Amino acid sequence: MIPPKPPARPGKASVWRFIRDFRRDILSAQSDRLYRAWMAEFRGPFIHSFTCNDPALVELILKKRPMDFPKSPRMAAGLQPLLGNSSFISNGETWLHQRRIIDPAFEGGRLREVFPAMWDAALAGVARLAPLADGTEIDIEPQTSHIAADVIFRTLFSIPIEDATAAQVFQAFRDHQDAQPMVNLGGLMALPRWARLHTRRVRQTARRIRALIRQLVSARAAEIAAGTAPQDLATKIMTTPDPQTGRIFGEAEMIDEVATFFLAGHETGASALAWALYLLAESPDWQDRLAKEARQNLAADFAAIRNLPLARAVFREALRLYPPVAMTVRQCRQTETLRDRKAPRGAQLVLSPWHLHRHERLWDDPDRFDPSRWETENGKACQRDAFIPFSAGPRACPGAGFAMIEGPLILAALVRAYRLEPGRERPVPIMRLTLRGKEGIRLCLSPRQTC
Repeated sequence: MIPPKPPARPGKASVWRFIRDFRRDILSAQSDRLYRAWMAEFRGPFIHSFTCNDPALVELILKKRPMDFPKSPRMAAGLQPLLGNSSFISNGETWLHQRRIIDPAFEGGRLREVFPAMWDAALAGVARLAPLADGTEIDIEPQTSHIAADVIFRTLFSIPIEDATAAQVFQAFRDHQDAQPMVNLGGLMALPRWARLHTRRVRQTARRIRALIRQLVSARAAEIAAGTAPQDLATKIMTTPDPQTGRIFGEAEMIDEVATFFLAGHETGASALAWALYLLAESPDWQDRLAKEARQNLAADFAAIRNLPLARAVFREALRLYPPVAMTVRQCRQTETLRDRKAPRGAQLVLSPWHLHRHERLWDDPDRFDPSRWETENGKACQRDAFIPFSAGPRACPGAGFAMIEGPLILAALVRAYRLEPGRERPVPIMRLTLRGKEGIRLCLSPRQTC
């Protein structure tokens, strides 16, 4: 099955047309040559960029010398009203300090501890969908967003999404997703911070989210002080000192990080899950195989995740075809030579999972949905070199292991309970904060026979 892919721009375009198209739709603004090229240079009056698809360049930037290629403040400009200076967009010593505190919370042993909360969220999601599973066409994105948010609330703050504050945060994030363009034009053009104008709605929704998160963080700080805090991810992060400085997160820092967990965990998880369900709806054979695996092996036991290899393969293939964060941008801290071209200090380096995961010189039949590719030697090689849905190297998402348990678990639970069929219109991928369907992702659900 060849799933939907937005048309790429043929040939070259003027700088102004590129900026206009970039704001409208990042994916279709890109040249069709990026699905074949190892590197592409773009030079304009406001930006000098290199799109890097060569696995050797990706390894250099992300793994070998990551501190020489910090995250670009241009792309971070659009996220600052919500994320402040969190680990998702910070650089240097600030980022190192943040990760020394955050990383221990997502170590393997901690994932086993949060699994029961994931399981409860998955079952709650299955139950929540029951009234909608009558064969009527629905947009599945709000539903996967609800489930993914529930996972975050349960694992981070030990509260279900039905909690009043949790429900308000969830709704505010939906409003922010609708209001926030992926690219802030002022940031793209390297204007000073005061000139990087955000819409009134973006500022309002970001303030609303941060105010609600402040309530959660403040309440947890009081529980920690009283010795009554549950031992969840929030408590772990708020009580872990930086092993080098002994300093713990202050309130403002914790608000930045919680906002990031929602963006990096809730939004990306919802996107990946929605696309995985769509791919299975278009592929009934794979769907039936996964339903059988789930009936036989899915259980409320952390060890059962090992017995869901097909669920993991389907989820990986969804992440390959529809990476939630389709592009990220680093910049050169100093002049570099990239594939015999000079990249000056400050040049923007675009790393595009969207193009890397569909690169015609790296993958067999790259646009086809084929979970079995993860069982082949070529698939395993590409997984090492050209599969970066969570980035790679020291700046890889600390929640990658969390996501690779959460995603297959929820996918298996939903497919075990419901049969999926595609809606009348195929979704059109578009890059907002995460990769979404332009008009949603529409599916029809019906109860699956259990025998």
